[in-house]
Amino acid sequence: MEIPQDRLYSENHLWVKKKGRGSVLVGLTDFGQLKLGEIIDLELPDEGDELIKDEVFGSIESAQGVFDLVAPVSGDVVEINEDLLDSPDLINEDPYEEGWILKVKLSDPDELEDLLTADEYEEVTAGEEILIDEEPFDFEEEE
Repeated sequence: MEIPQDRLYSENHLWVKKKGRGSVLVGLTDFGQLKLGEIIDLELPDEGDELIKDEVFGSIESAQGVFDLVAPVSGDVVEINEDLLDSPDLINEDPYEEGWILKVKLSDPDELEDLLTADEYEEVTAGEEILIDEEPFDFEEEE
């Protein structure tokens, strides 16, 4: 499981990467995508919408169900990753680069201090279990 050192993390398994000029990228962590399994749909805010820290801003659907996305920071959505609308599985394939979710212009940069470092996030996830099906179930009968 990958936890890049150049990001901050929420206990809700979202990462935040500083991009300069008071903006950040937000995405789902590798741990989060492993825990959810194959991601099949996303409901995201529109550009210009306001995020409020610790409030739901969208949802993510996987084979395991639909889960709320909780804002790790407050600010205005300046960009959404349009590629995810057609290919939400990009989050599974590359959660830290191609699978980013939102770009946000921070309204309170001090909120970043409330997030976890990579080492702190690793400690949080150490106690959580991931159930991964290594082999997909084959519905075809064996010959």
